[in-house]
Amino acid sequence: MRTDLLGLTTDSLAALTNRGLVKRAGKEAAPDLRTDADGTVHGDFAGGPTVSLPPGGLDAARCTCGATGVCRHVVGVVLAYRHQHAATVETVGHPQVEGAVPEPAAWSPGQLSDDELTARIGARLMTAARRTERAGYTARVRRATATDPVPQVELATATVRFLIPGDLGFVHTDAVAGSRDDVIALAVWAFRVADELHPGTPEVRVDVGGEAVTGAGAGLEGALGLAGTVLREGAAHLGQGLAATIADVQRRLDAAGSRWPLLAVGDLAEQLAAYRDRGAHYRPELLASHLAELHARHRAVTRPDATLRSSVLGTAEAAETPLRRARLESLGCRVRSLGDRRIAEVYLAHSDSAMVLVLRREWDREQDGDDCDGAVLARRRVAGSTLAALATGNLVTESAVRSASRTVRLATGRIARTTVSPSRGDWGELSPSLVVTDLAALGRELDALTLRPIRPRVEAELVRVVAVSRVVAMTYAAGDQRLDAVIADRAGNTATVTAVHTGAAPGRLDALAAVLAGEEGELRFVSGVVGRTAGGVVIDPVGLAAGGRVVVPDLRPAEGGGRLAAAEDVRHDPLTAVLIDARGLLAEAAHHGLSHLPPTYDARLGTAARRLTTLGLHRIAQAVTAFAAARSQGAGEAAEQTWVDAYLRLEVALELT
Repeated sequence: MRTDLLGLTTDSLAALTNRGLVKRAGKEAAPDLRTDADGTVHGDFAGGPTVSLPPGGLDAARCTCGATGVCRHVVGVVLAYRHQHAATVETVGHPQVEGAVPEPAAWSPGQLSDDELTARIGARLMTAARRTERAGYTARVRRATATDPVPQVELATATVRFLIPGDLGFVHTDAVAGSRDDVIALAVWAFRVADELHPGTPEVRVDVGGEAVTGAGAGLEGALGLAGTVLREGAAHLGQGLAATIADVQRRLDAAGSRWPLLAVGDLAEQLAAYRDRGAHYRPELLASHLAELHARHRAVTRPDATLRSSVLGTAEAAETPLRRARLESLGCRVRSLGDRRIAEVYLAHSDSAMVLVLRREWDREQDGDDCDGAVLARRRVAGSTLAALATGNLVTESAVRSASRTVRLATGRIARTTVSPSRGDWGELSPSLVVTDLAALGRELDALTLRPIRPRVEAELVRVVAVSRVVAMTYAAGDQRLDAVIADRAGNTATVTAVHTGAAPGRLDALAAVLAGEEGELRFVSGVVGRTAGGVVIDPVGLAAGGRVVVPDLRPAEGGGRLAAAEDVRHDPLTAVLIDARGLLAEAAHHGLSHLPPTYDARLGTAARRLTTLGLHRIAQAVTAFAAARSQGAGEAAEQTWVDAYLRLEVALELT
């Protein structure tokens, strides 16, 4: 009996082919079946083609219809075989067949041998996989459960699902077939590490392979030299002569495969350019944060108990991976301003890989006029549709290309292969890892995150869909132009939905208030970026599911309907206020430069240290004091390193507050 075919569910067949093909196959008349001694299943369609389906996966099938790839007749043979043996399947209780006992198979992909992998993907791709293993990579392993009986591994550039226990012929990846089959080996090896270090854990992040690297090996020495120059001279005293140095550092980081430091240097260069051009998006705190991040990543990979290269520096895998036919469900859109540019970011949930991808588009405000806000951009054409349709709809595409940082683009020349349909906001059907029904559990997940300065620079990493049981309260802080709403889950746990007015999306607060007040229908879900503030969970919303549709506040026009009742401005608690002030003081050093600080700066450092000590933040106060002492001896290496120590402590404290 072909247990591999019996184990294929309708969803598994749709993943291996596409849902439309499965539907068409179900409408065909059932073929006459016969099975050879070697397990090959033959299907004869009346007056039509003949199918031969040997063991080894659907790609091994042959059909006389002449279609390239897997056709509806091959799928029809699988459906007919399952139907013919339905009684036997229910007796056996196969864990992956509808109607069977819902118990996950006691099997791990880590049990597959390297010989089996070589037979599946070939020696050339095994060599490529070994090269990636030597460099080291990070993977998220999800074992089979009663609700999701398919074990899977999320890698930087692909998600791998093992549909049939022990059979590599039925492995699904969201990469185009044949383009990145080496990820199958990487996924198996990730399961081996998880089985050894975390047996029985349903979901775990593991580091695989890799060797400790030096800063030079990672291409970081040049980046640290650049950071030192910026910190000593300051953004206020640097000219355009640094452009060549920045380009050389970026080239070296790219050659070393250090993607996250490469992105940090890019952001650092953007801040320096913004100050030089008097751009409105220049922020001393951002400049300082990028400088400190480069040092943090260097320290993490060069200390004696060095963290794996792939976790801190970024994967050395291909920067982009073309996806198979993908169904992406929009969770909303964020519109922001960056200098003279308007940037729209559409957040798309990819259930097959249990992650959120970002589709980004930019427009020049000088060309489009000052009134180029979210409501105007909603009508702009993107990928053969409008921005509003993309932000509130479902996409089915065969032209998507995903980057390691989880941005997605639609390949040019294939736009006709992308279709968009309206969404009803049925987000509860998304992958459980993306949907939050327990806010207390979400809080624990946020507490367990790696600290931001060394976390992978992944787009939309913290975008989630939060189920809403009720809206507890809603207030408006007029001074900050901020709307705060407290929502609760079924257990009564609460989170705060917080949105701030911006000229790029003037209708944001009015639209959000209308939905929270129930004017758009029953509020079921809020999607947005989740985080922690003052011990509570906060959500920066990008979309809401209410009244059988998706509402995107950033794309709504300003109404001024008077829904926002002003309340007293909420002030920062003393702890947060002191930390923010101290961080701002250290950011001034990056702005002016250690060599150009005013005479009063040391006294202000002393005051900040005393305030931190008063609040019991002794280690941070000691770090600030050490920086002040080192700076008094000049703007040398000691001053730079003590500044990094103090700034990192302040950033981490603010992240955990």
